[in-house]
Formats: sequence, C-alpha cells, structure tokens
Amino acid sequence: MDSDGTRETRGTHANPVPRPAGPPAMPAMPPRPQGGPPAAERTPAAVTDWLNEPRPVTRPGIWRFGYRLPKAARAAERLSPVTVVGVLVPLAVALVLWSLWRRGSFPYQWALLRVFTPDDWWWGGTLASPKGMQGQEAKVVYDGAFFLLLVYVMGRLGSWADIVRHVVARREQPARAGLAALGALAVLSLVFPTAFPGVGWDALPVVAPLFSLVVLTTGGYDVFTSAWLTDALYAAITLLVLWPFARLGGWLPLVRTWLAARGAAARDREPEPAAEQPPARWPELREAGQYEAADVLTREAAAGRMNDVDCARLSHAWTRARGDGRTAAFTEAVLRHGGAALTHPSGARDLPGRTTRHDVLAGQVRIGRWAEGERTPLAYRGVGAALGPETLGTSLLVVGPSGAGKSRRVIAPVVESLALQALTGRCAVVAVGAAGTPLGPDSAFDVVVRVGDPASVHDLDPYADSDDPDEAAAFLAEALAGDLENVGAQRAATALAQLLGPYRAAHGVFPTLPVLRELLEGEPSAVAALREALTDDRHAGMRRELDARLRQRGTAGDPGPELADRLALLDRPVFADFFGAGDDTIRPFSLRAVAHHPLRVRIDLPAQGHEEAARQITRLVLAQFAAVLRDSGRRHFACLVLDDATGAVTTESVRRIQRLRSQNAGVVLALRSMADVPDSLHGPLYGAVGCRMALSGVTTWDGSRFAAAWGTEWVETRDVAQHTVFADQPMTRAIHALRKLVTGKAVTTEAVTVRQVERERWSASELAHGVPPGHAVLSLTDVTGEHAPPLLVDLRE
Repeated sequence: MDSDGTRETRGTHANPVPRPAGPPAMPAMPPRPQGGPPAAERTPAAVTDWLNEPRPVTRPGIWRFGYRLPKAARAAERLSPVTVVGVLVPLAVALVLWSLWRRGSFPYQWALLRVFTPDDWWWGGTLASPKGMQGQEAKVVYDGAFFLLLVYVMGRLGSWADIVRHVVARREQPARAGLAALGALAVLSLVFPTAFPGVGWDALPVVAPLFSLVVLTTGGYDVFTSAWLTDALYAAITLLVLWPFARLGGWLPLVRTWLAARGAAARDREPEPAAEQPPARWPELREAGQYEAADVLTREAAAGRMNDVDCARLSHAWTRARGDGRTAAFTEAVLRHGGAALTHPSGARDLPGRTTRHDVLAGQVRIGRWAEGERTPLAYRGVGAALGPETLGTSLLVVGPSGAGKSRRVIAPVVESLALQALTGRCAVVAVGAAGTPLGPDSAFDVVVRVGDPASVHDLDPYADSDDPDEAAAFLAEALAGDLENVGAQRAATALAQLLGPYRAAHGVFPTLPVLRELLEGEPSAVAALREALTDDRHAGMRRELDARLRQRGTAGDPGPELADRLALLDRPVFADFFGAGDDTIRPFSLRAVAHHPLRVRIDLPAQGHEEAARQITRLVLAQFAAVLRDSGRRHFACLVLDDATGAVTTESVRRIQRLRSQNAGVVLALRSMADVPDSLHGPLYGAVGCRMALSGVTTWDGSRFAAAWGTEWVETRDVAQHTVFADQPMTRAIHALRKLVTGKAVTTEAVTVRQVERERWSASELAHGVPPGHAVLSLTDVTGEHAPPLLVDLRE
C-alpha cells in the first residue's frame, strides 16, 4: 500500500498511469498549504489546530470549517419575551380559575354533575350536597375531570408542549435525559407529595379522582383491601406520568447506547474512549487498536512534518484499508514512512501554489460568502459559501458574460480543490479549457494535453482505449455530429461503426483520423485496401458491414460527407501529430485511466482559429468521460470541468449528465449565455444539473430560464391602505379641521391586509439588474437530495 493506483489499466499503453507533465520539485519537507491550516508556514502547531477545528454537518453550500451558527439564527432560537408571556399568562389564568372552582364561585358549577348523576345521591333543595359516599366520590371525580380539562385547554393556549420540546429536546444527550428526569421528579412531587420528604403542599387531583372512580365503579371500598390492586393503580399512575418525559428525554435510546458502550468496553480494553480524544490524536486508529500508527501520526503533525493534504490522504486511506481488511498494510506503511506514507502515484504531497481557501479534510473550497439579506435563511447569513464533491456530484451549471468571473472566481478554485482531493486519493479531475486559461500550472497536473502544440508531452486518444467499434463510433459521432440537427446521432454512429469495425478486424487497431476521413469520403484506394484486407473468411461479417456502408454512399440520407467535412477540421496540419497519428515522442493518454486512478488531467484546446475544432474536442471528451465511468467499479469521485461548454450541450450529452449522479461523478459547465445552447435543450439542461449559478450581468432572457427553473415560493405581503375619516358630529369636524390646520394632513385610518401570495424566487429582471458586480445567485443540491434555495453569494470574499 505504499502507492495508490499503480496497477495497469486495460490497454496496450506502456505506462497507463501518467506521471506529472513537468517534474515537480521534491523538497525534504512538503510545502505548506496556503489555504489549509492557518499560518501553517509559521507554526507547526497549526496543523494540529486545523485538525481539531470543528466541522459540523450543516446545510449544503456552507463552509464547514469552524462553522458556527450566525448570531441572528442563535437569537431566533431563543424564546422571545412575547413567547414567555404567552406561557405565563395561561398559567396565571389557570391558577385563578382553579382557585375559583375550589371555592365554588362558578355559576351553575354543579349543574352538569347533577345531570349525569342520580338524584338520590343529593339532598333536595341544595346545589350539590351529597347524602352519602356516592355523592362525595362523584364530586372528587368531577373536580379531577375539570382539572384535566383546564390543564389541556391552557396548555394548548400557551403552547406548553412546544416550549418544553424547545428547551429540552434540542439538547444533546445526556443533558436532554437529565432535564426530562428533573421535570418528571417535579411532576411526581406534585402528584405524590407525601412520597417526598419536606414537601408540604396538597396533591394535585390525579390520584384521588382515579380512586374515587374505582369506588363508584365497584360500589364500595372493599376493592382496596387487595394490596396488589392498590399497588397496581399507583404503578399505573406513575408510569402515565413518566411516559411523556421518557419520550421527551429519549431515555430508552440512551439506555441502549449505554448498554452497547458497556458491552464494547468489556470487549475492548482501550484506556481512553476514542470519542473523548481530539481529531489530532487520530481516535479512529486508536479505536481499532492501532496505537503505534496513531502515535506516529500525532507526532508528525505536531512537529509540522505533515500538511492538510497528508492528513486528509491518510484519513481516507485508513477508511479504505479498514473497509478492505488491509489495516496491517496501512499500519506498516505509516510506521515506515510516517506522514509521507501512501502518497499519490505522482509523489506530490501538495500543489505548488494555492489561490483560495480549501478544507481538504471536508473536501470543500470556499468560493465566497453568502450575503446577508431577508431572502437568505438564518443559517446562511454572512457565512462562507463552499462547493464540494457532495454538491458537484449533481453537476453545476455556471452562466455569466465574459468578465463576470466564471474562470477566476468559480472554475479555477473548483479545479484547484479537485486537484487537492486527487492527491488524497478521493477524486479524479479533468479540466478542459482554452490554451492560456488560468486553470493551474503544469506541475499541478499529472497529465497536460496541449492539442495542437508541438511541445505537448501527451496526446489525446480519440477512442479512449476502447476495443468496441460501436462504443468508439458513439464517441466520434457525438463529437462530429452531436450538434447537427440534419444528421442524427444514431445514423452517424452507425456509419462510423461500419468503417471502424472492419478496419479494426483487418489491422487490429482503429484508424487514425486522416485514414477515417478517407474512408468516409469513399477514397477508392483506401476502400480497396480495406476490402482486400478482409478477404479472409473469418471477416465475412465485417465485409458485409463495409458493403452496407458503400451501398449507402451517395444516397440522400448518407451522413458520410457531413461527417467527413466535420472530421476535416481535426485533420489539419496543426493536428498532424495528435489523435493517434504522432510518433513515439508523444505519449497517448486515454481518458479511461481516470476511471481507475485519481488523476489530475488538464486538456488545453487549440488556440484561436480552430474554435469549431475545439468544440468537437470538448464534445468528444464529454462523451468519453461519461462512457468510461460506467460500470468501472471505482470508489473515487470523478469530475469533468468545462471552462467553456459552448457547443458541448447536445441531446445525448444531457442524457449522459443525468446519469452521472448515480455513477459518483459530475460535470461543471460554464457558459457565457444560454444562447450557446439550443432552445429545445434549455429545460432538459436545467433539469439535468442539480446546482445552478447565475453571475452578475446575465441578460433578461437568460434570467427568465433561471427564474423558471427555480420556481416560485409563498411569501407574506402586507398591504396598507389609508382612508380619510369623515366625521358626522360638528364638534368632531371642528377637531379634525384644527388637526389638519396644524399638521397639514387630513385625518386618516390605516387598513392593513396580510396575504399569502406566490412569487418567483428570483425574477428575470432581478437577475439581470439586481445582482451586484462580483456576486452571483447560486442554488445547490447535494447527492442525498438536500437542497439550498437560490441565494445571493459574494464571490469577492
């Protein structure tokens, strides 16, 4: 386990795991991260402090590192004075009403009792003077029934149950169980005051009415001669009192947790519970009994010989080793190499430089700060905005005009974060952009493909190391004809497969793009050579494929000439050494390696003058990326970042993007305008991605698409209308005239109307004109389905 992902992948490449494009400098100590542990370059203890910083689980898009609930949210959780008064007023009213009831001050207080009881229980001519035992016990039951009704009504009016849940249920265990137990003891002391020494108040009418009801039911007191029945009644009352407090305090789950902990402690003699240790002491390793490895990593971090990437990489490696049953190999590697164990296949332990803040342990990159405003929920106000694999796994669409900050403030930080995650073994990233786009230095990537640059070290395999003619034809069909309405993707793929299959059967490899172009154009010499190579009887099926392609040539529905014209854009002198046509000096790179290894790949598209060729390459990469990730058995996240997705959004690509979420992968699409996408695909594209960002400066047409995608919400509106008061009495008119003379305003009254109306979350006009420069409106959805509404985020912080 000294390396991660050095096994060869499928194919004939001499080195399927590419090494860095440029030899990175390897100092004795890894470089300190600029955005990881704060001031890590100045004090070794910063790594320990960074590890111990809390990272609570929060809503999507919130920067978790050191997150604390904003003051406004904490204030909202407190009980307002109005709420406290609403609790105390019903309590005071209940005490007054109960006092009046005990004194018999209610009119017709006993009328209901006399209606439901026999007349021979009461003396004639009196309200409720009992003759004997039945009347006395009936009055006790009647008092108990009124008390229960009074408690229920006042409890509902004062929301006592909600207040108790607010105070008790939101606390962590065992404080929650303790508060519930104190409440239960207080209520028991009111129900059974004689059971508590030093308590002198009278009991609440709970026990006595129940016993009186038993007496009335059985017809006498003889039933209480049985001790077990009396004890059973007392036990039932006690359980009824304790039951709501047990549910409120979570007593049963807490007891189960304690019993499980005691059982685990009996089996494991660990002196200090892992939960009580700070993360910098690696409690997960100690919990599994790997004390030596935990001590080594603790000393390495305290001495400053580890950075944030090392901590995240080893934490991820431990999780995988434990799941695979390879803990012994992990421990051996850590004891041998310390913080440098299990490094990335490139040997890099950090990026050469960082431009933004990262929390590698949580997998987040901070892109800005959520704005404070009425639309922003309390949990988001003023806190950091972040992206991570949990949100990028649903794909991200970024729309904004040139100069709005797509590349510098969104795309570049995301690529940098994914590159850091790749060094930990948790992610593979493919960044595609025009030559010169600041996506990171060459030394920050394992593979850099500069299409059209003679100095490029790597070449892009147009067939993605595939051995299936139909799959390879689907790649090329999407690249060449994905945006053509007159040439269907299926027809184009069939035409290409009818040439790729026979050629591979004859020569063992797929043709280079110049040869494929000749076959599509029907060059006699190329077709004759291919037919001659298929004379063997074992190639009879391939000959039929070739004949079918030749019969279709020249017909009205033949896609060959259109595909050949499109392929001619890639068959230019500037691309003579690319797409498999170069010599041994350039190393071919297959995108299939991304499915097997946590690689960092950057593809530079051709410079100006080859815009259409760049769009074809972008579509080719997107099609290959979605295909190679299918059924690969991969456990790391894979992400494709397109700095300019113009022309890349097609019907097939939208379907592929929809399937990426279930394959632990995602794409980031950046567009200058939705006009770069066919109108028929606007709705499907917004539905395929889970995260959407509209930057400052979008047009109202683009804003209308976002507004439709984000939908509407119910809001409360207040309409205030002022009406002039017309007085009928002379004195009132004189007073109104004097008031108007003094104030200069007529006497009016206000009529306030509060309504619930359905409005757009963000209108097209607000998105076009109300988003300040350097800001964006961002909505997020993570892979579990939890979402954050579209909110304003400041990308400058």
